[in-house]
Amino acid sequence: MQIMTDGPTLMLSGDLDVRSTGEVRNAVYDHLRHHDGAITIDMSEVETIDLTALKVLAVASRFALRGGQRIVLRDACPAVRRMLHLSHLIRFFEVEREAIAV
Repeated sequence: MQIMTDGPTLMLSGDLDVRSTGEVRNAVYDHLRHHDGAITIDMSEVETIDLTALKVLAVASRFALRGGQRIVLRDACPAVRRMLHLSHLIRFFEVEREAIAV
């Protein structure tokens, strides 16, 4: 798992699973502390995700909402979106798809 930042955007790449949840959790909460409003988590390079990682992101999203912030998931691949729906955790996020180039 690699985590990079670009302003209010966290860019994740690799496997987002139980082994990387601590690192991702710390990065998300740190980002929330340093940015007002919405933060975006770019998921375009996330290859796999498991339920543990989704729960970490959902808890962070609830925390953000209580503080007047929000977490937006960007470019989640179909497998990640499917996991969000199957787990019913989709309700905790705004999920943004990449704009279609014309």
